[in-house]
Amino acid sequence: METSLLTREQLLDRLAALHRASLELVSDISIDSLIERIAHLAREQVGARYAAVGILDENGNLARFIPVGMSHEEIARMAHPPKGLGLIGALMRGTQSIRLARISNDPRSVGFPPHHPPMESFLGVPIRHADQNLGQIYLTDKIDAPEFTADDQAVIEMLAAYAGVALANARLLQKITQREAELTRRNENLALLNEMASTLATSSDVRQILGKALEQLMDYLDLEVGEIYLREDDSPFLNLCVHQGEAVPHLWLSTSFRLGDGIVGNIALAQTPRIIDLARPQNPAETETFHPALLESDVRYLACFPLQGRTGTLGVLCAGINHTLPFDELETQFLSAISFWVSTALENTYLNVQQRRLAVLEERERIGMDLHDGIIQDIYAVGLTLEHARLLMNDDPEAARQRIDQAITDLNNTIRDIRAYILDLRPRKLHEENLMDGLRRLVAEFRANTQVEVQLQAIPNESINLPQPAALALFHICQEALANIAKHAHARHVSITLWTSNQRTLLEINDDGVGFDVSKTRQVIGHGLANMQTRAHQAGGEIEFSSEPGNGTTILVWVPNR
Repeated sequence: METSLLTREQLLDRLAALHRASLELVSDISIDSLIERIAHLAREQVGARYAAVGILDENGNLARFIPVGMSHEEIARMAHPPKGLGLIGALMRGTQSIRLARISNDPRSVGFPPHHPPMESFLGVPIRHADQNLGQIYLTDKIDAPEFTADDQAVIEMLAAYAGVALANARLLQKITQREAELTRRNENLALLNEMASTLATSSDVRQILGKALEQLMDYLDLEVGEIYLREDDSPFLNLCVHQGEAVPHLWLSTSFRLGDGIVGNIALAQTPRIIDLARPQNPAETETFHPALLESDVRYLACFPLQGRTGTLGVLCAGINHTLPFDELETQFLSAISFWVSTALENTYLNVQQRRLAVLEERERIGMDLHDGIIQDIYAVGLTLEHARLLMNDDPEAARQRIDQAITDLNNTIRDIRAYILDLRPRKLHEENLMDGLRRLVAEFRANTQVEVQLQAIPNESINLPQPAALALFHICQEALANIAKHAHARHVSITLWTSNQRTLLEINDDGVGFDVSKTRQVIGHGLANMQTRAHQAGGEIEFSSEPGNGTTILVWVPNR
């Protein structure tokens, strides 16, 4: 039998107290603490021995269940938390409150699990907001009466309305906070990717690139160990290139994998990333391939990503963490992006190496053609002259002597040509000298090897101080120009003028040689013009070529003084 209702004054006092408590409730922004406060507040308002709040997830399943009134020991003795059956399930699926004098008399009741304390009276109220069922308030065993009253139900329904607003606000704030944290992590990831891209672009050494990339990755994600396996050229094997982390000496028993063999080989062949839970591997037989130290370490998860290039798989990146949770979606995306950047850097490095090899081959071919078409032909002509002189030795000694003199002259010319080639091939540097001293040394060597008249002057006539990169660029451009003059121009006079202003230093090189058609000349590495242009641009300057067949050539280059 239901107890008597509260007086009007008692009900107003209770509603006023509930209103004050609910205002504090709405201000709570932590979902976990909010659930517990709702349960305590409901228990206090109606004088219940036990109270609990259940929260539903987006799919309507019971996600959290917080009981109050029972000790931790009592909760621990129960076989399992509520599963959403019986009266709890009825409240989860319904929209109306349930008030019972005796739980066991209701046909919807399914009983309690072992070690659950006995409970008699029951009051359950759904927590709703905007036609959405967010959870439920459960109350059992009213302390000072055999059952809960209609006034108790009205009070808890009002509390549930406040709780619905508070839970909706807390969930919204939680989503905003999570979104903000996700955006912050994405910005941090982008910043590290940008930093790593700069690092990868500053080196052409493969090991240095991979070592720096792996070091930054391990620091950022707090990794325990990392390894990178590389496949060189078209080799069927992937070999360990870089290992970092003191947790284990190696991840695998082997440091070399054939394409398609083992975890590393399979990932490289399939070009598909994989996350391995070392505590629960999908294939227990794979544990035999791990290094024993890895299984004995704290490393829990292993992430393996293929390094994919345009021509196929270049290698495999492996990273291990000791977190209790696996790599999340952002970390997986970040590792995938890192793998892409490393793959791009590797491919660019390989292309640069191939380009340098091709440049060497082209230069060798050019030198071979020049030697064959020029010096070898000249030597062959000298041989014919000497052969003719030998035939004339008895019949016309004077003619034979003239032939021998001509051969000597031709050999001297050939020697000068060879010296010109040596001048072009021999590397030069500015040692402890300034730019003018270096240019004087170049001019002295050029005169000795070519016997061409050269005039060098500086305007104004004083020492010109330039940053080392700019001075070295002008030095090498002058060297290239003099080498081209010696080989191709057939010039008699060369003038070199260096002058400076407040912002620029200019170098002008003129010759009176045969000249060439600039528009038809291929600017390739072997010709030297492309080299000069590249050096000027790298120093922040510009270069201009002026030439016509039969009218000589002028080269004007400038670089900034700062």
